[in-house]
Amino acid sequence: MVTCCALAANPKPSKQVAENSGSRWTRLGRDVIYQSPWVNLYADKVKLPQGQIIERFHLLDFEKECVAAVVQNDSGEILMVEVLRYVSDSVEWEVPAGMIDKGEEILPAAQREVREESGYETTDVRHLCSFNPENGMSNRTFHVAHCRATGEPGDFDGNEIQAVYWKSIEEVRAMIRNQQIRDGFSLTALLFFLMDEA
Repeated sequence: MVTCCALAANPKPSKQVAENSGSRWTRLGRDVIYQSPWVNLYADKVKLPQGQIIERFHLLDFEKECVAAVVQNDSGEILMVEVLRYVSDSVEWEVPAGMIDKGEEILPAAQREVREESGYETTDVRHLCSFNPENGMSNRTFHVAHCRATGEPGDFDGNEIQAVYWKSIEEVRAMIRNQQIRDGFSLTALLFFLMDEA
């Protein structure tokens, strides 16, 4: 008798492995197209594992890594900032985030960014995750931290930040569902945090 759960006589393998599995791309040369203290653009000549050559593989090289912070208060609300973005010419909902300075550690950098963008001091800071948002074209690395706000807020950077708000977890979930939060870094940070809050 054959049931819906019976195994096939010749089951397909759960994965297929290329003959060159484990091999890496090899850089044969590099042309510098643009350099700055913030970002570099290179055109690399690379050899693929199966021998093909790419004459000009464009790569964005970021000098600094970045960190974002999911900040909560004693009521469990999440700190959100309205950020004026020049590139998109829009005001966006985001979590505090920015570049990590040379020689600076990830968690102190997260606390500094919160202070600069909201005026709040923080405690109980911990690392949530790290990820590469576009590893097919750049080496950019993002880190996410979680911390607690303490005391009353001080001044924040009004050149970039329009306003600071506290939002309940349900409000943040609704903002994500309604696509009110469009910044990819903030979305990843919040979604990673919310996985543990489900």
